[in-house]
Amino acid sequence: MNNLDKKIQQRIGEKFNQLQKLRPLPPSMVDKLREQFSIEMTYNSNAIEGNKLTLRETGFIINEGITIKGKSFKDHLEAKDHYEAIDYLYGIIEDKSKNPISEVLIRNLQKMVVKETEPNMAGCYRNGGVIISGSKHLPPEAYDIPKLMKELVDWTNRNREKIHPIELATIVHHKIVNIHPFFDGNGRTARLVMNLLLMQEGYPLVIILKQDRKKYYQCLEKADKGDYVPFVGFIAQAVERSLNIYLRTLVPTKSSSQKYLSLSELSKEVSFSEKYLNLLARQGRIEAHKEGRNWVSTVESIERYMEGRERKRK
Repeated sequence: MNNLDKKIQQRIGEKFNQLQKLRPLPPSMVDKLREQFSIEMTYNSNAIEGNKLTLRETGFIINEGITIKGKSFKDHLEAKDHYEAIDYLYGIIEDKSKNPISEVLIRNLQKMVVKETEPNMAGCYRNGGVIISGSKHLPPEAYDIPKLMKELVDWTNRNREKIHPIELATIVHHKIVNIHPFFDGNGRTARLVMNLLLMQEGYPLVIILKQDRKKYYQCLEKADKGDYVPFVGFIAQAVERSLNIYLRTLVPTKSSSQKYLSLSELSKEVSFSEKYLNLLARQGRIEAHKEGRNWVSTVESIERYMEGRERKRK
């Protein structure tokens, strides 16, 4: 099984090793990054499922306990529940032991993300059929769920040392969504389990952005048909984004070539158009990540891409 592009894998590996060399990280910086990422993930993961809070409102609710006028009570509860679930993940990571994934753990995570909004369904596998709105996928019958979840957990723990962590976490994410074991909270739970697998290997929290929802669902649909390459690539880009943010925060640079620029700004510095740079970023052929809705990259990463292209021609 090898669905992770070799160039992207090498690039992520270099950044991951750079981050590992900086450890142990300064506690104040760790706390700052943890807070930033936890609120950002809470906002994006809930927004993908229809929550109407903005990123700023999510931060206010979590940090200040403020009630946002015009937003539903359910949206407020979802924000608090999801943030607590991430806190629970960090608690597991701080324990330092790489505990196996279990059905109990997966059910506990689902319980946490729906405990205030759907208390009767919290931590329980569904006992009836479901239809996923907007998807062609028909989840398995409820009576098959215990067997399928046991198989998933066994497969995951059996392959943790055999498959690259990013590919493993991506496949597990898809399989949870595909089985759809709960009436509610499947996507949020799958993203949390994916993160647990990655964080146990030393990666930062990985966030799937709300504005990438369409591509996210398209990748899931391709995975439903057995094609994992697009989804693994999609998650790999999200992993690289988190690594970029961590490294940029921990290792600030004054070099203009390593400053992250919008693709519009970058097109004025290199010989490619903004449109072509956008294509390269979306395909993962250059080092790039999203800030808000916009891709950003560096002159240095474009130069590396051009050097690689020249070597191929020779």
